[in-house]
Amino acid sequence: MVTGTLRRLLRGSILTSSASAAGSTAAGTTASEPSPDAARDADGSLDICLLSYRSNPYSGGQGVYVTHLSRALTDLGHSVDVISGKPYPDLDDDVRLVKLPGENIVDELDRLGQFEPSYLRDPLALYEWLSALTGGFPDPYAFGRRVVDYFEEHESDYDVIHDNQSLCYGLQTLRERGHPVVATVHHPITVDRDAALDAADSRGERLLIRRWYRFLRMQRRVVRDLPDVLTVSESAKRRTVTDFGADPDAIRVVHNGIDTDLFAPVDRDRGPDRDRPRVMTTVSADVPLKGARYLLEAFAAVRESVDAELVVVGEFDEGGDCDRLISELGIGDAIETHSGISDERMVELYGTADVAVVPSLYEGFGLPAGEALACGVPVVATTGGALPEVVGDAGVLVEPGDADAMAEAVRDLLGDDERRRRLGERGRERIVAEFDWERAARETVQAYRTAIERRGRAQRQQREA
Repeated sequence: MVTGTLRRLLRGSILTSSASAAGSTAAGTTASEPSPDAARDADGSLDICLLSYRSNPYSGGQGVYVTHLSRALTDLGHSVDVISGKPYPDLDDDVRLVKLPGENIVDELDRLGQFEPSYLRDPLALYEWLSALTGGFPDPYAFGRRVVDYFEEHESDYDVIHDNQSLCYGLQTLRERGHPVVATVHHPITVDRDAALDAADSRGERLLIRRWYRFLRMQRRVVRDLPDVLTVSESAKRRTVTDFGADPDAIRVVHNGIDTDLFAPVDRDRGPDRDRPRVMTTVSADVPLKGARYLLEAFAAVRESVDAELVVVGEFDEGGDCDRLISELGIGDAIETHSGISDERMVELYGTADVAVVPSLYEGFGLPAGEALACGVPVVATTGGALPEVVGDAGVLVEPGDADAMAEAVRDLLGDDERRRRLGERGRERIVAEFDWERAARETVQAYRTAIERRGRAQRQQREA
C-alpha cells in the first residue's frame, strides 16, 4: 500500500519529558485565559513556546531551525520551551523539551504492521495510522490537536507561541483563546508538491502525490488567517503570498543564521590517497525539488575532461531514479556517499572539497549553500528560490535544471585555483557578516513583541466594548 515514492516525499518535504509528565512552565494562568499583562517591556525577557511538529536535528532545515533559534533566544536572555512531535530535536540544556506523543507511522516501511489495538481507544492515533496507511501525511494536523490538548491540561503563561511550519488548525484555536501566535513558513510545501507532480510518470503516481499533500489545504487556510508570519527569505515570502494567499503586510522576512563557529574553514589537506579534484553536495534521497539528477548529469559531463570525484552527504534510494541514472552514466566508481553524519564530520568533508554544488530547483533558504560558504568552499548553485539571496556574488549561479551550465561552472572553477581561493574567502566573509543567529533571534523577538502588542490591543477593545 505504501510506495517508495511516498517515502521519498516525506524525506524531502518534511522536515526529555513526555507531555503527560511535563509540569507547568509557570503557575497562575490557564491556556484559555492568558494574562493580559503578559507582554514585557521592550527590553524585558520573554517566555517563549516554540512548536515544532517534526524536529529531526540531523536532516532538514526545520530541525536545524528549532535547535539554533532556541539557542540564540536563550543566549539573549529569553526562556524557551520547545513542544515537539517525533522525531525530537537535540536542544541545549537550558531549553526545555516537551515531547508530545505521536505514532510517527509515516517513517515506518511496514505501516500496516504498525497497528496497535490501543488505537481503537484513541481516535487521533487511529486517524494517524489510517491516514499514513492510505498514503496521507497526518503529522501537522495531529500535532496541532495534541498541542491544544496539552495546553488544556497544563497551566501556562507563555508570552508568545511560535509555530515552526506545522501551520495547523490548532494555531487558530490558540489564537481564539487569546494567545499571541507567530508562525514560520520556511517555504510553502506547494513547491514540493508541484515539483513531484512534474516528475511523476503516471496518473496513479500523481494521485498518490495529491493524496500525500492534502494537508496543504489546512496550511493554506491557517496562513491566510495569521496576522504575524515569518519567512526565511524574500523568495519564500513571495511564494507564501502567491501559493497560500497570505497578506504580504502580515509577513516579516528574517533570514536564517549559520553557525559560523562550527562551519568554518579547515586545513585543506586531503591526504595522499585523495589527489583528484572533489565536488561535494548534499541530497535528500530522490526528491525532485533538490535537482540531484541534474547534478549527476553535470558531474558525468565534468568527468569527460576532469578526473574528479563526487562526495555526497545523504543517500540515494536504492533502485530509485538517481540510483539508476548513476548506473546509466557509469559514474558510480567516482561517487562517495556519507549518511547520518554529524555536523563536525560534514565540516571535515568540506575541508576536502574543491567545489560545493547546490542543484536545487527551489530552496526557501538554502542552508547547504550557506554552510559551504561559511567553510570557505566556492559554491555553484542555481537561481532557484532564495539561493541568490544566500550566495550573492560569492559564488557562481546557474539556471535550475541546466546540467550543461552547471557542468561548465564546475569545470571552470576546478581549473582556476586563484578564483576558487577568492570565492572561498568572499563566501566566508559574506556569511559571517549577513547570516548570524543572534541577528535572526533579535529580529524574531521583534515579531514576537508585535504579536503581543496586537493581542493586548484586541483585549483592550474587547473590555471597552
